[in-house]
Amino acid sequence: MVCEQKIITCLLVEMFTGIIEKIGRVCDLRKDQDNLEIVIESAISNELKIDQSVAHNGVCLTVVRLGEGTHTVTAISETLNKTNLAKLRIGDLLNLERCMQVNGRLDGHIVQGHVDQTGICIELSEKNGSWEYTFSYDPSLGNITVEKGSICVNGISLTVVNSKENSFSVAIIPYTYEHTNMQNLKIGDMVNLEFDIIGKYIARLTQKVL
Repeated sequence: MVCEQKIITCLLVEMFTGIIEKIGRVCDLRKDQDNLEIVIESAISNELKIDQSVAHNGVCLTVVRLGEGTHTVTAISETLNKTNLAKLRIGDLLNLERCMQVNGRLDGHIVQGHVDQTGICIELSEKNGSWEYTFSYDPSLGNITVEKGSICVNGISLTVVNSKENSFSVAIIPYTYEHTNMQNLKIGDMVNLEFDIIGKYIARLTQKVL
């Protein structure tokens, strides 16, 4: 029984749900050779601990320093090259989520905090109380979406609508709009995309069979 619990714990290390806890504000950016130190001010910063993993716009980063109401994380060049964190400016808002607790509810879907690729917002429209965003992405990397499937956009667990080969749309309810940085998203902005882990495994297995 103890072994089974250890295995379950290992499987859940650095797992997220895509349910955003708080919005953080970038208050400083510091270059350190090829790395970027990001200082974030947020309502949960004082609750964090050094070496804790937190998803920032869907990117799992380690807390390396704490301040009064702030925390600092480091993004290495690999992360900067594959996410939208390289485009951060002081004052920008970040979606924050701490790791899921072992005894917690999986309210969103399984999110690893490992961004697969970036996408671009190509359409945005208000739908009488909700908002619809359409994102394009490069399909040559092998990632796919399916109608009513899950997708993680800037760390937010969302449901896919209007799935196409190189684009998809999501519908945003008022609560999500008000409590994430979707409220500031504009056409042409870059977002971090993490595709559904189950879909990725099935796609890879299918490629091997073929």
